[in-house]
Amino acid sequence: MTTPDLTLNSSTEIADPIDHEALRERYELERAKRIRPDGANQYIEPSGRFADLADDPWVENVEREPVTDEVTVALIGGGFAGLCTGAQLHDVGVTDVRIIDGAGDVGGVWYWNRYPGAMCDTAAMVYLPLLEETGHMPSMKYVYGREIFEHAQRIAKTFGLYDDTLFSTNVTSLEWDETSSRWVIETDRGDHFRAKFVAMGTGPMTRPKLPGITGIEAFQGHTFHTARWDYEYTGGDWAGAPMENLADKRVGVIETGATAVQCIPRLAQDAGELFVFQRTPSSIDIRNNHAIDAGEFAELKTGWQQKWLTNFAILQMAGFAEEDLVKDGWTDIAQRIRDRVVAEMGKPDAVVGPELLAQAYGDSDDEKMEEIRARVDEIVEDPATAAALKPWYRQLCKRPCFHDEYLQSYNVPTNHLIDTDGQGVERIDETGVWASGVHYELDCLIFASGFEVHLSHTADYETVGRGGLTLSEHWADGMRSMHGEHIHGFPNLFVEGLSQGARLVSNITHNLNEAGKDIAAIIDHGITTGAVEVEVTEEAERAWMELLDSGPGSLLGSPDCTPGYYNNEGQDPTPADSRNAAGYPAGPAAYFEYIDKWRSSGDFEGLEFRGA
Repeated sequence: MTTPDLTLNSSTEIADPIDHEALRERYELERAKRIRPDGANQYIEPSGRFADLADDPWVENVEREPVTDEVTVALIGGGFAGLCTGAQLHDVGVTDVRIIDGAGDVGGVWYWNRYPGAMCDTAAMVYLPLLEETGHMPSMKYVYGREIFEHAQRIAKTFGLYDDTLFSTNVTSLEWDETSSRWVIETDRGDHFRAKFVAMGTGPMTRPKLPGITGIEAFQGHTFHTARWDYEYTGGDWAGAPMENLADKRVGVIETGATAVQCIPRLAQDAGELFVFQRTPSSIDIRNNHAIDAGEFAELKTGWQQKWLTNFAILQMAGFAEEDLVKDGWTDIAQRIRDRVVAEMGKPDAVVGPELLAQAYGDSDDEKMEEIRARVDEIVEDPATAAALKPWYRQLCKRPCFHDEYLQSYNVPTNHLIDTDGQGVERIDETGVWASGVHYELDCLIFASGFEVHLSHTADYETVGRGGLTLSEHWADGMRSMHGEHIHGFPNLFVEGLSQGARLVSNITHNLNEAGKDIAAIIDHGITTGAVEVEVTEEAERAWMELLDSGPGSLLGSPDCTPGYYNNEGQDPTPADSRNAAGYPAGPAAYFEYIDKWRSSGDFEGLEFRGA
């Protein structure tokens, strides 16, 4: 499918040679400003006046009778992890499947995030799973959140996953019953039922978080979190109608990550005055969004999405592909690294190894970030504002953002960037926000601080396996698994996430759909062969962990990386942190190839299937 060229305009090209050493010094200087001794503990869980962040503003919680039956498969989580697994189970004939989720519908993070401008940062052709299976064509290259939520609903309807669901329901206990070889599930709605198999897809982003700013509860104006957008106060709606109630309001936004980048242009347009409190600017690359051509979409051959997914995953590790099907900022930096490696390989006495890759990565990233900073100067009219919006770190130190209205919004006279030079907001009082010694009176304060991010599985309930072993105990020194999915001591249980598998952070749904294929194949094999239990052996789990430990590590933790959730907020990782963030040493594309062969063989090496 044809997509616009992402090459920067000539006015943003970097003509002068890059002083790489000077960049390293600048990056380290900016990083040092932002290092905090409290690390990730700078954020707090919602409580007090913010306790309602745990509530669901989108549906009414209707009373119902407790459920006390048994199902073949329980899926904890109704986001894309649960939906992809449910769809794959349906395809192998397993339809006795129940989704349990605290939300009022499917969709996961796309159920909760209804802030204006919400959209995916990965191209819809690879981000939205099961497009061929549902017969859906995305409307645009990057679709808005409402369309993503509707696609989640489409998957649930297509595969009959609405037939047996427990929404607005939170699991409180998950315990293995050895006498019946069943999982016993209890919930906050009084449910007490059993499941032969359980898949946990609680997602890497599950709970909204707040910045631990002094006086956060003192503000007497209106306040809310972007994950619970208050359209009753702002006016407008999820579809993009103007937020007319803000026309006479002074609105403040704290944080400038991916969420803020998407909602700030809408706020700048509708608010009487907008004050954006920035600690660290995001890297804003070109988005170049456009409508999907229906004619070209219709010409795609069967299997096109898997082809696109494989192509995207290969390019993420600077691999070789005949073409770039997605053509976005994610693949751009990867191809630059690859091309530099190829050029160096052609030189006499070239040594291909980690040092060459690191050098190619550093040079390519410096080039890319210089272009991104030059783009700021091209777009933002005020020189001081432009200078404050320039990111001084490597692109993959923080979640890269792609937008074509964010930088432009700072040319709106009523949008004020309050840059704190890496220090963040000082404190909040009854009438507003203090930053850099200046007080800003506000009518409304919006926290764009996102969600707690966990690369490894996390949940609010305890999971108790064979012999009373809890998952917390088993993982006291960090996550241990095979493929990130199977845990010794926890039969018939599957984990769906990012860690200890492909760990493709640029396209999370690809990880989840592959996990769904694994789970469906294993459950189908177990049912067909009459197995009562399936469990990874202790030896296979140990061997997988040894394989992960042999990996090269991550480039994201380099000394010139500014703090963020990608690098443990700049803190040195503990052994458990490193284990929780581990991925297949050869990279995502190699993992997907490996796991496809593993499950297709029918041997399921490392798993033990036990009869009655």
